[in-house]
Amino acid sequence: MSNLTHSAAWQALSLHQQDIRKKTMRDMFAADSARFDKFSLQIDGLLLDYSKNLITEETLTLLLNLARQSKLHEWIERQFNGDKINTSEARAVLHTALRSPRNANVTLDGKNVIADVHRVLDHMRRYSEDVRSGAVRGHTGKKIRHLVNIGIGGSALGPLMACEALKHYGSADLTAHFVSNVDATDIAETLKQLDPETTLFIISSKTFTTQETITNARTARAWLVEHLGSEAAVAKHFAAVSTNLSETSKFGIDPENVFEFWDWVGGRYSLWSAIGLPIALYIGMENFERLLSGGHAMDEHFRQAPLEKNMPVILAMLGIWYGNFFAVGSYAILPYDQYLQHFPAYLQQLEMESNGKRIDRSGNLIDYDTHFTVWGEPGTNGQHSFYQLIHQGTRMVPTDFLAPLSSLNPIGEHHTMLISNCFAQTEALMLGKTETEARAELQQQGLSSNAIEALLPYKIFPGNRPSNTLLFDKLDPYTLGMLIALYEQKIFVQSVIWNINAFDQWGVEFGKQLANKLLPELRAHETVTTHDASTNNLINLFRNGRLP
Repeated sequence: MSNLTHSAAWQALSLHQQDIRKKTMRDMFAADSARFDKFSLQIDGLLLDYSKNLITEETLTLLLNLARQSKLHEWIERQFNGDKINTSEARAVLHTALRSPRNANVTLDGKNVIADVHRVLDHMRRYSEDVRSGAVRGHTGKKIRHLVNIGIGGSALGPLMACEALKHYGSADLTAHFVSNVDATDIAETLKQLDPETTLFIISSKTFTTQETITNARTARAWLVEHLGSEAAVAKHFAAVSTNLSETSKFGIDPENVFEFWDWVGGRYSLWSAIGLPIALYIGMENFERLLSGGHAMDEHFRQAPLEKNMPVILAMLGIWYGNFFAVGSYAILPYDQYLQHFPAYLQQLEMESNGKRIDRSGNLIDYDTHFTVWGEPGTNGQHSFYQLIHQGTRMVPTDFLAPLSSLNPIGEHHTMLISNCFAQTEALMLGKTETEARAELQQQGLSSNAIEALLPYKIFPGNRPSNTLLFDKLDPYTLGMLIALYEQKIFVQSVIWNINAFDQWGVEFGKQLANKLLPELRAHETVTTHDASTNNLINLFRNGRLP
């Protein structure tokens, strides 16, 4: 048994769970009319209602004791102060500095990094304003109309999610496209939509050697040169977010159009950096800065609020409660806002790449669960898909519901209907439907006794399914910044409790290594025999180009 699971705080929660599992939220609400007031928080136009959880005030006290035992406050300060808490790569973790104001002071290796952060932000402002105004044009003198972000992982998913989430604020003169998959279909189908004379490609790769990204970038480059008939066109139609000026220069990108970021910016935390250039181009730099401000506001709350009133901490500890004491393996992100359609996928990477670890910070194999499978879909689409499992499946699936009070597209009764579904789902998951209630409902339908008894088991809902509800006034750049930072810090808190490094991703690197080994074998002519029987046969079948 590890030090964590053997600790007093952990053991107290294990004992408490035996009591809580006998209770129902239905009874908890009936017994306490002030439950919502006790278990909700509000900051800056963002409300968290966590009253529909299998918790009491004692539960919360015990969970926060676990956080204190893990020295959470010290780890929070270490993150913000630039300590190299990414120990396996000897790096600081300072994505929070990317959204800090110009007068902040964050020192790394004796240097205040804020000056560099705002130097790049100023560069982004100049370039984005020039592109949007038409001061920067394509090779033939036409104004840029299409933005194509080419990256992968955090260099793709972050900008994609944010541009879609903030589409309401996007320029009517620009269309944003995203290419990430090395599957040729991704780039081919995107290129079909473009006019080479009015297209700007942004290549996002720190080293400018990422296999998938550079393969797609070379295809885009060849397409552009073929259609515009000149290598000189590359400088007018490509920008890069990279630190490898040598390679970007060889590619033909004007050094003035290369934007820097740093090794203390993890890919899945990078949309706040120059990786966010497509966001700035699409929604304008003022709106991008509002996104940063929302993230910074959440950081300040996280750093200063007591644990009992700390939104990221509360969300994190509820996750610990279900994951480690109820053996829950997944949770669902359910945004009731179509603009947030990519938010669940964004959080998949953020959470699963960060906390999908089996080794602790001391290099020891751990004996407790450290992660969740994250999934979800927007709005009522999910209700007609997987909500059946959440309501009546055999496994508990905690859920986060996200919803705006006001729609950015107020048409008729659409938004009222949407929100009625959102609130109804949280209530139904909590209450369920008892046998007595189900029987009475069937009797009202005039069914025979035999028909009622046959149908009754299917009509019973166990309820007691936990959910959180995040309400906000409307989805704007500031609110989106708050939401992203909320989940970032929540995931960090969980990594502290679990004693793992949330900021490396060696599993991702392992897959790349194997792919690099296989690639020349797929190109070769000799029969491959150096792998296991399955892999050998798959390689050889691919090389033959057809099944036997």
